[in-house]
Amino acid sequence: MSTVTLPRLHWGPADAPRRALLVHGLGSSAQTQWRLGEGLAERGWSATAVDLRGHGDAPRASRYRIDDIAADLLGTRPASGARWDLVVGHSIGGAAVAQAGALDAAWARRLVLLDPAIVVDESARETVLAGQLANHDGATVDRIAGDFPHWHPLDVEFRVRAAKAASRFALERMVRDNQDWDVRAHVARLTVPTLVIAADPAHGAMFAGALADEVLASNTLVTSVVIAGAGHSVHRDDPAATLQHLLAFADA
Repeated sequence: MSTVTLPRLHWGPADAPRRALLVHGLGSSAQTQWRLGEGLAERGWSATAVDLRGHGDAPRASRYRIDDIAADLLGTRPASGARWDLVVGHSIGGAAVAQAGALDAAWARRLVLLDPAIVVDESARETVLAGQLANHDGATVDRIAGDFPHWHPLDVEFRVRAAKAASRFALERMVRDNQDWDVRAHVARLTVPTLVIAADPAHGAMFAGALADEVLASNTLVTSVVIAGAGHSVHRDDPAATLQHLLAFADA
């Protein structure tokens, strides 16, 4: 397995006592984590977001399995070489964070998974891919703002920029290469406290229902909260509530 070095974006002082890593989802970028980055920095954290392989300014690659993404993340450490105090991952980023945390308990002290894509079946994968390719090929500020009128203008701008910056090949392969998209076994093996911040089931949550019940029952270190009214992008739909839950968990 060949890993790539992921570009980083930083908020807050580099020598802050607590360090967080922010991991975006499919078709996004480090910039899209700006609300969490700024919020953490304002509270004394050093926050680092990365572009995943094939996204933003990250190197392009031939493989895009969750295994590969997790390996890239495990190679991403604080400048000091110590463990991250907190790692936050959204969607497929949450799945990769869970796998990385299960493979190396020394990588992070705590994990937060934002509406993680724990299991994605064939039908859902096709729906995800169609949406991603449509954004890559035709996303505009007017269209995204129309679809998500409650988003901050920078969330809209960064979403459009990220969609166009992502490799079309990478978007396809992240779906096609993961025919066995299922990280439940990794979540069950986690040995660090982990919080799932889930979307509202009435608004398209990926972590909901029987799947959520099964995952939570598999590991007592994994807990969850639901943000009412928020869709899959909880950090853009309700950044205040997302940050509140994240910080309360980090300080527990």
